[in-house]
Amino acid sequence: MSSALPWRSAWHEALYGTAGFYRTGRPHAHFSTATSPGLVEVLAEAVVALARNEGLTGVVDVAAGGGELATAVCALAPDLDLTCVEVRPRPAGLPGQLRWVRSPGGAALPDDLGVLRDVLVIAHEWLDNVPCAVAERTRGSRHGALREVFVTTAGIESPGPEVEPVDRVWAERWWPVGSRVEVGRARDEAWADLLSRVGRGLVVAVDYGHTTAARPETGTLTGYRGGDVVAPVPDGSCDLTAHVAVDSLRHDRIVRQRDLFAELGLTGTALEPRLAHEAPAAYLQALARRSAVTALRDPAGLGAFWWVLARRP
Repeated sequence: MSSALPWRSAWHEALYGTAGFYRTGRPHAHFSTATSPGLVEVLAEAVVALARNEGLTGVVDVAAGGGELATAVCALAPDLDLTCVEVRPRPAGLPGQLRWVRSPGGAALPDDLGVLRDVLVIAHEWLDNVPCAVAERTRGSRHGALREVFVTTAGIESPGPEVEPVDRVWAERWWPVGSRVEVGRARDEAWADLLSRVGRGLVVAVDYGHTTAARPETGTLTGYRGGDVVAPVPDGSCDLTAHVAVDSLRHDRIVRQRDLFAELGLTGTALEPRLAHEAPAAYLQALARRSAVTALRDPAGLGAFWWVLARRP
């Protein structure tokens, strides 16, 4: 049997190690997101609208996947400077003007990213894949001992020592109740590092999340494989993700995706039935866009995503 490691270490190795989930294969084949075909074009509209509203000249896509979002942004606004930050090598077929910067993975950002100015930095589903400490309270009160959870590559958990004092302080401040805590300090630090790279601009995290008023009692750590939810086993065979404590991140504003899209004018508009006969191709295109907007604003689905916005400086 493999030896047990703290969840944070096992999680990082499973996703970003030599044979990790994000080093091999095509991760997007295992789950659907707002960057999937048919939806990403509307997400790109939101990104371009934010960049225009802020008077910014570039977009940096952190955790860029296969470059789907950056490619859609390029099609809408070819004048914007585009940079992708991603663990994997640059895929073939991307627009030539798109800059590709390799990332170490997890919380680490590449040193050669440089100081970013006049940019919208969007981290779409980055922080939920930044491994963090997983801990359990040994008694059913906020003052109970908070012990780190260890896990083997077979997914067998065992109690470890008490968490570091800084993690305990974070949990007491941001996750004071519940039997299981996903300590978001590592995400807060990764986010602060990203903010520090931006001299002027708007930094946005888009993710699954929760706030102090509604922390899940037993955590959210989940695995995804082949489009299905599976047990979170850190063996490199599945994606591992946990929702983000969005209110612990430095921010100017946090808002639900459905509400931000409404502010940006991304709403499902009524279609003229006559277009189906007069311009069937245009009608089908408009129908597809309306369906995408509806899906991205669905309060029971992608519309519940949080957008965390922080202006720099």
